[in-house]
Amino acid sequence: MDELNRDFSERQGQDLPPYEESTASLLKHQAAQKASEVKKKVAEAGRRANEKIDEQRYRAADRMEDTASALHEHGDRYTQRASTAVHRTADKIMNAAEYLRENDARAILDDAADWVRRYPAQTLAAAAILGFLAGRAMRSED
Repeated sequence: MDELNRDFSERQGQDLPPYEESTASLLKHQAAQKASEVKKKVAEAGRRANEKIDEQRYRAADRMEDTASALHEHGDRYTQRASTAVHRTADKIMNAAEYLRENDARAILDDAADWVRRYPAQTLAAAAILGFLAGRAMRSED
């Protein structure tokens, strides 16, 4: 209120209506405060989302490592050819787990975008196959 009174006394000799500019500046200030609050809330939500993504990333990496270890342990039970394939698969899963641990969500998305740009046909084929499999899985649940 003191701000409005001060603005009124400063503007008494001018052509502008006394409260017009002060009301506008007050509204502008309030809007800036609200925008700042919203920005803080969005930043906090983004931080929490990143924490959840990182948590899931580490869980997925742990599961992948467990799977790879199990494949390595049991891979020698198969024929030589099958054993080699199992060990190669386990190595690839281990590499994927390591990749998940070392890269954050942004890096993973950037790498995925680069892969899509380099291999658009393969990406479309993979999307079609995944869509088909998801559709079959959903249909079989009904």
